[in-house]
Amino acid sequence: MSEFNVIVMAGGKGERFWPLSRSQWPKQFLTIAGNRSMLQMTVDRLRKLAPLDRIYIVTNVSYRNIVKLQLPELPEENIFLEPVGRDTAACIGLAACKVAVRDPNSELLIVPADHYVDDEQAFVDSIQEGRLVLRATRGIVTLGIKPAYPETGYGYMQVSMRTEDRIFSGYKVERFLEKPNRETAEFFIRQPNYYWNSGMFLWHTDTIERMIARFLPDLHKGLETIRPALGSREETAVIEQVYPRLPAISIDYGVMEKADNIHMIPCDFGWNDVGSWGALDKISERDMYDNVIQGNVINLDTHDCIIHSVGGKLIATLGIENMIIVDTEDITLVCSKYRSQHIKDLIQELKRQKLEAYL
Repeated sequence: MSEFNVIVMAGGKGERFWPLSRSQWPKQFLTIAGNRSMLQMTVDRLRKLAPLDRIYIVTNVSYRNIVKLQLPELPEENIFLEPVGRDTAACIGLAACKVAVRDPNSELLIVPADHYVDDEQAFVDSIQEGRLVLRATRGIVTLGIKPAYPETGYGYMQVSMRTEDRIFSGYKVERFLEKPNRETAEFFIRQPNYYWNSGMFLWHTDTIERMIARFLPDLHKGLETIRPALGSREETAVIEQVYPRLPAISIDYGVMEKADNIHMIPCDFGWNDVGSWGALDKISERDMYDNVIQGNVINLDTHDCIIHSVGGKLIATLGIENMIIVDTEDITLVCSKYRSQHIKDLIQELKRQKLEAYL
């Protein structure tokens, strides 16, 4: 039986969680739900599936020390470092190359470091079910979440409901759909065969390498330049030279939307990608007025708000609703909850005004 390895993608900037998520300490390293960071919680549940020496973290070179601090038991050689971010296809391709040195035909589970899972046992059960489908198909297996509301910040999948397209509990994926507008999302959730794309995948090492070679030849060429140096003294220097020139493209655009033989496991384990401040409504306790409050806050006649105070400064609110207020040492964010998905617009404005110190 193939070895089972897990790749955790932990190199993102988490810009939609600004100003708490910053370039030097992004969202995956923050304690947002519970009393451990998103990365720590992710690895905690993955250890129910694989031993720690089979769990690998892919992150930016500038975050290496944070990963070591938060995961002191993780073997240092299990931290794969990107000199620059080149999106998920390059991240996954590099990780697959490095794992293939150790296990050329292993089963790989790919997960982001910054997602929330409420029911960890249901998560484990879903992965085990996915592995059965993976072995039966030798294709690609993705985890799908039945939509609970018309979310416009997620990608969707349309699956076949035909019996002949079923493998165990897996449905054949017919197509991937990009983040929809509100009207389209409302249509999707009324259909029995539309699911959220969780961004978690299962495949064999040689499968994803073959898919990258087929659909992303420029990325494949770059990875093949890196491959001979893996495990040698030249590895770091070669990656630093080649990696910044790799195409920046997501695995969804680059592979998933083009590949066939993809099956989806329908999952129900209380998943949320915590992609923006608005997501805290779904994963946090609310007070009697539907507010999510953290820190030193008093509020009167305040409804449906998210208020987060860092460092002890008092936030006092009166007569507001549907607002996000986040106060850090050097920044105060005041935002409509309806615009929480657009915080990247503020990031771009800060860059335009050359205020990168606040990022």
